[in-house]
Amino acid sequence: MLTNTQPKTDLRSDAGLASALRVSMARLTRRLRRQAAAHSLTPTQFATLAAVERHSGITPGELADLEKVQPPSMTRVIGVLEERGLVSRSPHPTDRRQVTVSVTEAAQKLLKEERRRKEAWLTQRLKELTPEERSVLRQAAPILEKLSRI
Repeated sequence: MLTNTQPKTDLRSDAGLASALRVSMARLTRRLRRQAAAHSLTPTQFATLAAVERHSGITPGELADLEKVQPPSMTRVIGVLEERGLVSRSPHPTDRRQVTVSVTEAAQKLLKEERRRKEAWLTQRLKELTPEERSVLRQAAPILEKLSRI
């Protein structure tokens, strides 16, 4: 059974809930990052790669908007991913001034392995929870997803 090492926060207020979620989610994110497959991508590079996989054929400008970064920064990230053989650029089908970006087979394998490792780790952690705690998480998952999209 996991123990609660987080300081007690008043979860009755929105500010207290926000504080508790911030700390817990940051800690969980760090722990999940430690489960990474053998690669040296930065979190930004990895997030970009995953976004390209979800939106194959996206333009660098659209990708920058999606990832909330400046276009020059996205151009640099795409350049690194392309150098590593993880994305490829192709001419835009209707606008010759633009290119589209897609993941390569190597990227698909890397993303699959990364997800497998993280989900296996998280599955083990979930087994340490009570059935009631897992039930609460099942109810909270769509809400957390909604928060991540706002």
